Amino acid sequence: MDLSTTYMGLKLKHPIVPSASPLSKNLDGIRKMEDAGAPAVVMYSLFEEQIEWESRVLDHYLSYGSESFAEATSYYPDLAHYNVGPDEYLNLISKAKAATSIPIIGSLNGVSTGGWIEYAHKIQEAGADAIELNLYYIATDLLRTGAEVEQMYLDVVRDVKKTVTIPVAVKLSPFFSSTANMAYRLAAQGADALVLFNRFYQPDFDLEHLEVVPHLVLSNSNELRLPLRWTAILHGRVPVDFAITTGVHRTEDVLKGLMAGAKVTMMASELLEHGLGRINQVLEGVKSWMIEREYESVSQMIGSLSQVNLAQPAMIERANYMKNLLSWSPDPTGVLM
Repeated sequence: MDLSTTYMGLKLKHPIVPSASPLSKNLDGIRKMEDAGAPAVVMYSLFEEQIEWESRVLDHYLSYGSESFAEATSYYPDLAHYNVGPDEYLNLISKAKAATSIPIIGSLNGVSTGGWIEYAHKIQEAGADAIELNLYYIATDLLRTGAEVEQMYLDVVRDVKKTVTIPVAVKLSPFFSSTANMAYRLAAQGADALVLFNRFYQPDFDLEHLEVVPHLVLSNSNELRLPLRWTAILHGRVPVDFAITTGVHRTEDVLKGLMAGAKVTMMASELLEHGLGRINQVLEGVKSWMIEREYESVSQMIGSLSQVNLAQPAMIERANYMKNLLSWSPDPTGVLM
């Protein structure tokens, strides 16, 4: 049985890849992931704010007006001690490449050009096999149009591709007005893969202290449906590789992701919550399922349930919504079905 897959030209022994998380914040963690069976590792993200902080640009803007608003500098974490700085991040990639035999994918989290783009090249020089661009932007400017936001994303991908020769994946938001068109345009700018989707962690309100506070909620398998649907829609139509990263927890999630058209399925929450042993446990489940149904390779599954291969392609679109609503009926016992 051939469990291997190819993602952005990288040959992987199987399709379950740890995504960016605190598990890769040091060399020991990366080694443990390889020992646990990870076929590749997406590094913990280097944030645009960290790069700006090192160059003192961010410090200038955070300090501006702090005489009037003393709490202004508390909005960001202490970036001097946050995970690792840019130089330490590059050093970690170099050490990881020397200490492991699996592909190491660097991760950049931001949305602007400039110094951030420069670090894409430095990540390549450090030895990374690919780069994942985690484009995380909240469009709060009342005067900035959707077209301007989209162009900002496209400019980043274009500029990074001009800077590096290694493959580039784009971790995409699900909130574009035309996800299909945005995927198509990102591919035209040179993206080698699309990672669906970025999870936007929502803040919460602390009613006791009347503050806005961060609130981390790990994913669950129910969140798989959104990236599953869009991967199935885009597979075979947009010339990139696809990775599904939200809601991958069980064997069934991996199988569904592959059949939708993903080359790899990425885990973070499941590994953080239940340990690295889950990689092989889920993989064994994939093997058993394939044996029972006489599959010879993972490649046989990839895209088999994508929209281009469905007998009823409308079920991926509006027909699914209508059928769900119209099929509801109360149970005779009074229990809602």
